[in-house]
Amino acid sequence: MLTGKKPTSHNNNNNMYYSSSSLLTIFLLIMVSIPTVKPDSRATQAGNLTCGTGRATTTGFIPTFVQAMERLSSNLNRSQNNFAVTNITDNTSTTPPFFALIQCHQDLSRTECLVCYAVSRTAVPGCLPRTAGRIFLDGCFVRYDNYSFFHEAVDPLTDTRNCSSSLNNNNNNNNNNNNNLGDFSKSVGELVENVTNKAMNNSGYGVYGMNGVYGLAQCWESLSDRECRVCLEKAKKEVVGCLPSREGRSMIAGCFLRYSTQKFYNDGSDAAGGSSGLSSPGAKVAVVLAAVAFLMITSFAGYAAYIRISKIREERKNMGLLSNSFNRSGLKYKYETLEKATNYFDISNKLGQGGAGSVYKGTLPNGDVVAVKRLFFNTRQWVDEFFNEVNLISAIEHKNLVKLLACSIEGPESLLVYEYVPNKSLDHFLFDKDKVQVLSWKQRMAVILGTAEGLVYLHGGCHVRIIHRDIKSSNILLDTDFSPKIADFGLVRTFGADRSHLTTGIAGTLGYMAPEYIVRGQLTEKADVFSFGVVVLEILCGKRNNAFVEDSSSLLQSVWKLYKEGVVSEAIDPLLNGEFPEHEALEVMQIGLLCTQASAALRPSMPEVVEFLTTKPENRETPIPIPHQPPFLNARSLMSQGVTNSTSSQLTKVGVSYTNTSRSSTTPSSEWPLRIDELSSS
Repeated sequence: MLTGKKPTSHNNNNNMYYSSSSLLTIFLLIMVSIPTVKPDSRATQAGNLTCGTGRATTTGFIPTFVQAMERLSSNLNRSQNNFAVTNITDNTSTTPPFFALIQCHQDLSRTECLVCYAVSRTAVPGCLPRTAGRIFLDGCFVRYDNYSFFHEAVDPLTDTRNCSSSLNNNNNNNNNNNNNLGDFSKSVGELVENVTNKAMNNSGYGVYGMNGVYGLAQCWESLSDRECRVCLEKAKKEVVGCLPSREGRSMIAGCFLRYSTQKFYNDGSDAAGGSSGLSSPGAKVAVVLAAVAFLMITSFAGYAAYIRISKIREERKNMGLLSNSFNRSGLKYKYETLEKATNYFDISNKLGQGGAGSVYKGTLPNGDVVAVKRLFFNTRQWVDEFFNEVNLISAIEHKNLVKLLACSIEGPESLLVYEYVPNKSLDHFLFDKDKVQVLSWKQRMAVILGTAEGLVYLHGGCHVRIIHRDIKSSNILLDTDFSPKIADFGLVRTFGADRSHLTTGIAGTLGYMAPEYIVRGQLTEKADVFSFGVVVLEILCGKRNNAFVEDSSSLLQSVWKLYKEGVVSEAIDPLLNGEFPEHEALEVMQIGLLCTQASAALRPSMPEVVEFLTTKPENRETPIPIPHQPPFLNARSLMSQGVTNSTSSQLTKVGVSYTNTSRSSTTPSSEWPLRIDELSSS
């Protein structure tokens, strides 16, 4: 059976067709085990199934894939040159652009080409739901992608070679070995040169044999003569790297080159004897295999459509129930009203965009100015975020939380209506290169205290315990008086008073996420405390956590270094021009470092943070604790908490990396920091 790269596991909130596509893949890959009668049908896999890194984000991707594969099959059946392409570019939100290509080698008969395509067509679904996939068989090449790649000659990321066993594996005579290898390498070199030259002068195809070595070169029909030459030149360099192997293959984005000590191609000299055409056993198997592949994919398309319709009906039912609930609650607005309020979502009214949707400024008929969040719902995850945000924050109210005013769920997209906060988000005032206004020290302290008070309310001041999970500078809005308001509640989680923590999937923004949450998915209020601490240090320093300084450390590390050296003033935003009380700056920095301690147990609670911020030193019962750990996780603490190699590998994938500062040591040192550097500012 053919094997290839399988998609990695997916979150339960991903599109419903992900699991369905896995079912399709299993069914189709089973078909590949059907043996063909012809011993060398050139339908054996020449290289690994290669999948792209992007994942489909629309429910229309699987139906588009099925449609494109069927179009490709139809085009190949009508083709006179063993080549076909297709593309679907409807440019709708549910139908992504899709391009596909099949190229059989020109020495294959029509029947052999159909066999090769049928086998490759059963393998490429192994890439789903990735938006790109390609596979080389010994007789054909199939690729799909979300852009037009038809003139792509080379690809440094995927171009490769595949080599067989060495010629001298079973030969014990060294002298003979050297002679044989020298002669063989010379013959292969001449062969490769001859067969590629022949292809360049023969519309991209050539076969050649000499001195017991045979070769084939094939460019895709979509390439120009120049593009074909570029591809074959790279293929030559790749394939000679296989020497002294008996066989080598270059698999380049736009061509294929193979040499072998066995004659593997058809040149008409070996056609005598045996049956041909549709009467041959191989042809019959090819027809059956192609027909079964067609029926299986068509059946899946019907199954996927049935599942999709069922899900739509279920969601409509749920939305109907939600609509009735909103009718009674008074939160509901008509879609048309909000559409007109934003001037039909005019770009000039756009305030910003996040992972869940875009936000627009709107003016209601009564003159009230509001912020309208236009939710993306091209994945099922939007349903969870919508219900989460509406159900939780419609029932809470605090001066430091953005208030949800209303929503709309009956238009072509769902809308949330919030109070309008005119001064945009905190990050604009801290990080924009062309700052319109520099926040004063007093304003910065007010933002820190107000954010802390908002988190105190979320963690225990309302009817449920709420963890925000995405506290960052861009989610703190500033009103006309520069008072902070925490926004974006799409990722919040709640849990009862009897629970110490939740274990959940990772979500949030790297650079603000607590170490124990990244490593183990363990979620408590202390995760918000860590994020708050990062924001505090950003406010003090006027730098993002991913803004690297001269010693290539993160903001947290550089602040810790200056704090330990007793030169706190050097870390404070230079735009303040020294206009801040040094004692207060030291205390607030100390609080920020406490909040970002590696161990959650060493971080203060948010009520304690508010007490630190509002109580004068002489009135405190106990002084602010001294942070003893650096504000990042080190390798030793990871090991002590039982983090496995697989966990470390997962951390690397999400942008968390180990930095080994002592290569000679085999024991993890406390000086090996785990850097948690923000990869994105949004």
